Amino acid sequence: MANTASAKKATRKIAKRTEVNKTRRSRVRNFVRKVEEAIATGDQAAAAEALKQAQPELMRAATKGVVHRNTASRKVSRLAKRVKAISA
Repeated sequence: MANTASAKKATRKIAKRTEVNKTRRSRVRNFVRKVEEAIATGDQAAAAEALKQAQPELMRAATKGVVHRNTASRKVSRLAKRVKAISA
């Protein structure tokens, strides 16, 4: 348990930050899931639209430090590749 005032404050800040990050991570997962569901149905227009909405969310999460920059880029790249493959 924290003893000093600064350690107690740090604990409070970490708790708040964890909640915010949890919300952001959940939001990103929801957007990615929508893309994957559209891909599963085979509807390229819906998948492309869902990807268009998911990409800024992933990049925002990377900017905020919720996920690593390269992880976000990799996810966007792989989703885009799968969306493109639907038309083929």
